[in-house]
Amino acid sequence: MSSSGTGARYRVAPGGVVAGELTVPGDKSISHRALMFGGIAEGETRISGFLAGEDCLATLRALQALGVGIERPQPHTVHVSGRGLEGLRAPGVPLDMGNAGTAMRLFMGLLAPQAFDSTLIGDESLMRRPMERVAAPLRLMGADIRTHDGRPPVLIHGTPHLRAIDYPLPVPSAQVKSAVLLAGLRAFGRTRVTEPAPSRDHTERMLSAFGVEVLRQGATVAVEGGQRLTGTSVAVPADFSSAAFFLVAGCLAAEKGLLLRNVGVNPTRTGLLEMLRLMGAQIRVYAHRQDGAPGGEPIADIEVSKSRLKGIRVPPSLVPLAIDEFPVFFIAAALAQGETLVRGALELRVKESDRLAAMAQGLTVLGVENQLLEDGLWIRGGSGFGGGTIESHGDHRIAMAFAVAGLAASAEIEIRDVANVATSFPGFLEIARSAGLQIEMP
Repeated sequence: MSSSGTGARYRVAPGGVVAGELTVPGDKSISHRALMFGGIAEGETRISGFLAGEDCLATLRALQALGVGIERPQPHTVHVSGRGLEGLRAPGVPLDMGNAGTAMRLFMGLLAPQAFDSTLIGDESLMRRPMERVAAPLRLMGADIRTHDGRPPVLIHGTPHLRAIDYPLPVPSAQVKSAVLLAGLRAFGRTRVTEPAPSRDHTERMLSAFGVEVLRQGATVAVEGGQRLTGTSVAVPADFSSAAFFLVAGCLAAEKGLLLRNVGVNPTRTGLLEMLRLMGAQIRVYAHRQDGAPGGEPIADIEVSKSRLKGIRVPPSLVPLAIDEFPVFFIAAALAQGETLVRGALELRVKESDRLAAMAQGLTVLGVENQLLEDGLWIRGGSGFGGGTIESHGDHRIAMAFAVAGLAASAEIEIRDVANVATSFPGFLEIARSAGLQIEMP
């Protein structure tokens, strides 16, 4: 983990009330996929609600380097001129994924069956993250992929004739599943991926929207090789993972309620809602009417009010459905009466930072009793937060989680190394202030 503590920082004044209504930016996972699938589709794809954060812009630039024509008539509107499954061209330079782990892992599946070589790199944080979990199943398909001690740079020697596999995922991972399915589109036969527990299904939904037949039987999802993608229109909903910070903020300080508009509520993403409800949170979900289009994502307005939370033992089945929301969930747990226990969350150790260790460290600074476990965290809640200086380790979700903690703090919180918030949530500072957080970037 980077702990330089240099550069951009937040100062969060203690206390505050949140109220009103807001809309967070577009979903990062869906924006990545809409660009990629549009790039390998035939015809034009029009994307609205696109997340113009650094992660998704890295995907956009990589596709342009691969010969895909992309126009942005407005910041959140993107037109992609697809080149088809075989139409990408050799990039000539390493493709820089920035901080985007999703982009790097999905591009591995996309580029493995191409007729050219490519190299994937990223920023300092991404270059430390594990890539073998994706490389290993792709190699079983015949791909020639090399990593550096399991980490980037990722060197891909294009292998146009892959073979289909039946792959049981060792742990739930939407990124691994997606990479294998993308490679399966260029493989001979039917590629099957079996999950030990549900993970995000944005790839399956969106492949359907682009005209691919996706077969689902129980825990197994499959695609037949050789199918073509057809350009389409994609409306990206507001990102649930970004809304999560304000769901917890509402639980802490929305005495008159806080309304979040047009949030994507894909059931493979909303474990946090169930966890907060188990804690006693007052949350109402107002679902939008679905138009029945294949591959559509469910959308809702979510209303949350200040709540008396109680500690819980998080059901293991909810862990993969809330994996990106745990940093801010731990803030809620620290303020809930009683003890909260999370186990089975080993995945959090290989995110942008070791999120279990980073949250345990920060909670300790703020005076919250906790115990770091190998695969989780135990927290004794109810005592509130003090103030102090938090190391975010360059992790956007750690930074935003501790910004929310300021609502229940007794002294100022300083959060260091927050520049990467722009990777997933451009405009966070302005939206947080408009909701009522007393936060500034000096």
